[in-house]
Amino acid sequence: MTYSIDLRERVVSYVRGGGRKTSAVKLFGVGRDTIYRWLSTEDLRPKAYERKKARKLDLEALRRHVVAHPQMMAKDRASHFGVHPTSIIRALRRLRITRKKLKRDTANAARNNA
Repeated sequence: MTYSIDLRERVVSYVRGGGRKTSAVKLFGVGRDTIYRWLSTEDLRPKAYERKKARKLDLEALRRHVVAHPQMMAKDRASHFGVHPTSIIRALRRLRITRKKLKRDTANAARNNA
């Protein structure tokens, strides 16, 4: 939550004018640590935060890679894309791609090998 500049100025002027920080907390409804932070800075304007950068992993490229190489393991895909294996697993979940297990009839396989 961003506090208005007007409120910030009122709180700082109250404390610098002789008011106690604890009474400013109750009076203005602002946290004590916030007041200390405002008192230690010269500029009371809120900081502008940038959005996080785009994800490193291209989901469509991953989807094409899975179609081309269906048996590849997550760690091998991770080294191909230059990310951590956990990132591959999460991206595959986002794409709703699951590991397909081979159906085997173990009784018939045991008879054929005997």
